[in-house]
Amino acid sequence: MARINLLPWREERRKQREREFYAILGGAFAAAALVSFLLVMWFDGQIEGQKARNQFLQGQIQEMDKKLVEVQDLEKTRSKLLLRKQAIEELQANRSQMVHLFDDLVRTIPDGVRLSSIKQTGEILMLEGQAESNARVSNYMRNLEASAWMTNPELQNVEAKGSDKRNRYSFILRVTIKKPQAAGTDELQPAGAAPGGKS
Repeated sequence: MARINLLPWREERRKQREREFYAILGGAFAAAALVSFLLVMWFDGQIEGQKARNQFLQGQIQEMDKKLVEVQDLEKTRSKLLLRKQAIEELQANRSQMVHLFDDLVRTIPDGVRLSSIKQTGEILMLEGQAESNARVSNYMRNLEASAWMTNPELQNVEAKGSDKRNRYSFILRVTIKKPQAAGTDELQPAGAAPGGKS
């Protein structure tokens, strides 16, 4: 004899599937929440780590800024010391230069020429004097050009004055002073001797 199932099996099956669906949905939601929580915690950890690194870098930058200020102060001090050193070296060189310059001024004056005025402006000398003739002035200019401490003599003015043969021509010469030689070279030469043995 055949058995007939009169229970609403389709309704029970549908309810069973709904329960399974909600269980899976709940599990998925819980898994998603757990993953989200873990991601948030991981990102928070990364952010905190980056903040710590940023603070460390900021501290290092501040330290470097302080050292940079100290280096700049040292550079300024170094520049001042170099300027002082350069001024002292120039004074030492000029002291030697003046000795040689006046020695050359005496040695380059030929017979028949005398100086009445010497004026220095920087590296320029203005020489005023009297000569017996124009030839004596030209000879004086050649001597100045051959000097080790003066160069580029330029005749600014020459004119005849009076009948005195010894002071017939009045002249003005413009001469450029040469830079002193390297340290140690002028000590090797006797006083009053120009480099190259020219007298």
